[in-house]
Amino acid sequence: MGSMENIINTLFGEGTNTVDIVILLTVLTLLPSIVLMMTSFTRIVIVLGFLRNAMGMQQAPPNQVVVGLALFLTMFVMGSTLTEIYDTAYTPYSEGEITQDEFFDRAMIPARSWMRNQTYQTDMDFFIGMSGGEFDSYEEVPDNILIPAFMTSEIKHAFQIGFFIYIPFIVIDMIVASTLMAMGMMMLPPAMISLPFKIILFVLADGWTLTISALVQSFH
Repeated sequence: MGSMENIINTLFGEGTNTVDIVILLTVLTLLPSIVLMMTSFTRIVIVLGFLRNAMGMQQAPPNQVVVGLALFLTMFVMGSTLTEIYDTAYTPYSEGEITQDEFFDRAMIPARSWMRNQTYQTDMDFFIGMSGGEFDSYEEVPDNILIPAFMTSEIKHAFQIGFFIYIPFIVIDMIVASTLMAMGMMMLPPAMISLPFKIILFVLADGWTLTISALVQSFH
């Protein structure tokens, strides 16, 4: 425990006590859930999953590559927010200028602002109505309402983008299926023939750049 305490004291300041260490370790344990609930990761990984399924490739690229790309795109999209959290919360806390409670409060300000900007008003109103609370502005909405509203909106955004991703691949499948039927080759699976055409057209159209560009722009 001593070595762990030394590491945490180095990262978060010399004044970190045992209770603070337990709280920080708990936060680190919940970090994957925080990434899922409060960042752009959910939308990005769902859209990349849609893209892979639309092309008809279940294992290419592998899950590790999809998740890794989603994580780095998340850091790219959240760059300004993370920088603001670092400057306004982490730096003062590491220098002992603010307490741990103030650190979490300051860290949540830019995070909450970013989530509000990405949340549909209808989703926010829905969860506010479900909670039975009344708030003068959306800035007063607590985290237990804002976060599920944000996640619901992220899933909606992802499905909307996924719909447009599916359209060109469905057109290719329909053309290939119609051609095979016209040639009397009804026993040949259309997916087997359409897959190479999907891949080459996706490469020629610079599909990865277009998909990533659409994803990043959807957050602005």
